Amino acid sequence: MAYKLKEATIRTNNSEEGMKMIDELWEDISSGKLPVLFDSEHTFQQGISPVSRYSNYSSDESGDYDLTIMAVSVEFFKNMEVAVSKGLYKKYVEKDENGEIGVCAKKAWEKVWNEQKSGEIKRAFTMDYESSVPSEYTKDGKAHCYLYIAIQ
Repeated sequence: MAYKLKEATIRTNNSEEGMKMIDELWEDISSGKLPVLFDSEHTFQQGISPVSRYSNYSSDESGDYDLTIMAVSVEFFKNMEVAVSKGLYKKYVEKDENGEIGVCAKKAWEKVWNEQKSGEIKRAFTMDYESSVPSEYTKDGKAHCYLYIAIQ
């Protein structure tokens, strides 16, 4: 009997060691070792996308937080757009012309941090979401990153 996980969570932070933990979690999910995108028999689950949820912040981006990688359907993105329209979240969209997903995500997060520092946004540090799409899954061949940041 095949099974799958809805999500996998680690406690981490933005240190070098924390980034390694995040990379390892993504590797385990991408390879199917943790059956979030694939079931336990390594069958890809159609109609789902991986999304990172950042939650349970000990303080701000400099402290520990929970990182959950979860499998979501298109309904998740529709609900997030509603939350953005209500002013609960701010959406950030970035892309990288060379298809580098890490560069794309870094651009998006740097915008968030710059807007925090300038006072343009006030983050709630409740739950934030990131959907990064590798270039091989996009129509334009570019990496895309979508951030939904909870704001006050």
